[in-house]
Amino acid sequence: MNRWYPDALKEFQIVTVFDLLLQYIQEGRIQLDKSIHSVPVAYHDPCNYGRKSLKTFGKAYFEEGRDVTKACCEDVRELNPNRNGAYCCGAGGGAWALPYSEERVFYGRTKARQITESGAKLVVAPCHNCRDQIMKSLNKEYDLGIEVKYLWELVADSLILPKK
Repeated sequence: MNRWYPDALKEFQIVTVFDLLLQYIQEGRIQLDKSIHSVPVAYHDPCNYGRKSLKTFGKAYFEEGRDVTKACCEDVRELNPNRNGAYCCGAGGGAWALPYSEERVFYGRTKARQITESGAKLVVAPCHNCRDQIMKSLNKEYDLGIEVKYLWELVADSLILPKK
């Protein structure tokens, strides 16, 4: 980001949702209840926030999403392989919006197998394309029987609201 908009950094603080959620958790600005999500949870590494971000900006977001997920859930499992070696869910590059549903489902079969092997009943998918692909295509086609949430949605559902 520094090399693309250096002047903007003088006037604005630019952060990702990962950074912001972690900051709020670490500063105690938000309190989270891990008991809300009592089922096994897996974190999916989106291509855009991992490999593509590393290549484009020199920074990959592998650990931040996991740290936030672990702040919301007790039983967090890995999909293997993961992080920089993670498989695409099949909706990469905006393929979710294109009319190639059979191809998307076919290419997502490895992700579906990983989810099944993990034993997860909830998958956290920070990317909107990944979330829709896993929730609406893979879950249905491969009968995964899982719930899928955005990272921010997981946090919102885990919030402990102050009593009035």
